[in-house]
Amino acid sequence: MSGTATHTFDRDLSWLSFNERVLFEANRDATPLLEKIKFLSIYSSNLDEFYRVRMPVLQALKKLSKKNNNDIQQSDDLLRQAAETINEQQELFGTILKNIVLPQLKAHRVNFIYNAPIPEPLKNELSNYFLSTILAFIQPVELSQPSLEFFPANNQLYFLVNAGDENKLASYVVNIPSNELSRFYETSYNGDKYVFVIDDIIRENLHLVFKGRGINGCYSFKITRNAEMDLTDEYNTDIADLIEKQIQKRDLGLATRFLHEPGIPPATFMLLIKQLNLGHANVVQGGRYHNLKDLADFPVKDASLSNEKWPKTVYPIFNSELTLNQQILEKDLLINPPYQSYDSILRFFNEAATDELTTEIYTTLYRVASNSKIVNALITAAKNGKKVTVLVELKARFDEANNIKWAKKMKAAGVNIIYSVTALKVHAKVALVKRKQGIRLQYTGLFATGNFNETTANFYTDHVLMTAHKGMLSELEMLFMFLAKREKPTNPNLINFEHLLVAQFNLQSKFLALIQREIEFAKSGQPAFITIKLNNLEEEVMINKLYEAANAGVKIELIIRGICRLVPRQNITVRRIVDRYLEHGRIFLFHNNGSEEMFLGSADWMSRNIYRRIEVCFPIYCEKVKKELKNILTLQLKDNVQAVFIDAEMKNVPVPTEGDLVQSQLAIYQYLKNKKNDE
Repeated sequence: MSGTATHTFDRDLSWLSFNERVLFEANRDATPLLEKIKFLSIYSSNLDEFYRVRMPVLQALKKLSKKNNNDIQQSDDLLRQAAETINEQQELFGTILKNIVLPQLKAHRVNFIYNAPIPEPLKNELSNYFLSTILAFIQPVELSQPSLEFFPANNQLYFLVNAGDENKLASYVVNIPSNELSRFYETSYNGDKYVFVIDDIIRENLHLVFKGRGINGCYSFKITRNAEMDLTDEYNTDIADLIEKQIQKRDLGLATRFLHEPGIPPATFMLLIKQLNLGHANVVQGGRYHNLKDLADFPVKDASLSNEKWPKTVYPIFNSELTLNQQILEKDLLINPPYQSYDSILRFFNEAATDELTTEIYTTLYRVASNSKIVNALITAAKNGKKVTVLVELKARFDEANNIKWAKKMKAAGVNIIYSVTALKVHAKVALVKRKQGIRLQYTGLFATGNFNETTANFYTDHVLMTAHKGMLSELEMLFMFLAKREKPTNPNLINFEHLLVAQFNLQSKFLALIQREIEFAKSGQPAFITIKLNNLEEEVMINKLYEAANAGVKIELIIRGICRLVPRQNITVRRIVDRYLEHGRIFLFHNNGSEEMFLGSADWMSRNIYRRIEVCFPIYCEKVKKELKNILTLQLKDNVQAVFIDAEMKNVPVPTEGDLVQSQLAIYQYLKNKKNDE
């Protein structure tokens, strides 16, 4: 199914708009100092991913559009707009760090030596640290070596060093071992703390590496290479093939950016470009330091300079007389991490693994925690004689190696591992447990908006429904049986889903029908409302349907964290919330003339989620759970502290602060903290 939206924002410029909102959080007076540093880190990490994942596509699209290929609807200046936007944001980044963060740290007797000389009294200590620790990892490579293919490594830090005298000058690439060591070194002197970047410690001690040769220049740089991507996630097959061919013309590992410190002598600069095959890379002149995502590991820990800790509440409250399974059989339970403890999800898997009545466990794993308690429970279940089936997504970008590691461990323990079909990601977050009591089978299950990952559950806001609903779980069992065949869906009617909304089957058609129903109510003069919360809104058929609904008089309120191609207009508002936690839950609420229907799920409204993945959205039937989710949505729609409106120019516009101030994440925390077990 396809469609052309009448007017939409560009997806990449919209993504950069989201990253700008992250940067603004570091610039807010109300943001605690160490949280400012955290947001600078998040901004830098996001930008690195943009260069790895999106910049190669923008470069290829620009070249294709110059050839006047009618299939490519991309303006010639899109790449320029993206570059200009990034440059403006980078300037703001530097201003925040230099004019706000450094002075505020100093006011708290923390001296972050950034772009400044090392104080003389500390040079001996830093030289000792260099000799005893850093030097073990330093590996100079002479630039004139004939073969440096796929070197330097992607997104790693290096120096270009000119060593020697005028008669014998050589250029070297020297690694900065920030992957092996902390990027920062902390010490104290005269009652003050001092924090150094190891880059500066290496610079100061290069004479100990190149003994007897003068250092005639030292310049930091890094190379960003294209991350492996499936372009059919974003474009139709023909366009994706054209882009792929354009990208494949590039040399040496698809370098997309060569970021360097200013001042490299022209002759040395050209030698570096030649030897490392960077002729096609986007050359960007940056500052003295790169990979400032490492600010996430800034060593100063001071509770007074951070957000107040919000203790996690446990729901349901632990009951020693009832197992979690028995409680789920009594009623649906909703867990809202990170406000509420993830322990209940861990308990769900642990109880299933050790319960003698459990016969089978099925689950999907998309991004696995590095030390996953859930996977260990699944291994235990298999060793306890349970039939355990796990569908592991190997194409979870940047998590492939970790997923493979755990898949091998599970397989060795007797877990039945199913790998997803090539070019079809399984992004659903679901689990099913079957127990046998006498001759009867008993089903319980989990439906979630986020990964089964206890690490990311500490900072992603998600929702996990625990249910024994027979219809939903029977359909989930059928879906697992289908996925075990490792086939791509060829017919949306292969499984008759009456409860679940599953991409490749009925997800898009069901959502379109739900929107159409609101349109019919609006046309007949009845109240018509839609509230949707997503990470990203990009798919044009869904956008056009929302435009149609708004034109018919349906009131639509959207909360979109990241990419939003829909342009706000009459009857459609778009909010974006950035706060201490990453908003990640997907919620869909349709007024239905007063008989509201609500769904949660794993699916954003993007082409890849709707057309090329297995996603699961699920209904909320329990009125108490629905009320709880509505209360959470209401608080988010009232947010006038951390929320912004996205306007028709794609700008982040603060929500007017009329009446009481509402910071939705704080309000949600307080609401759930006071929640009683029987509510």
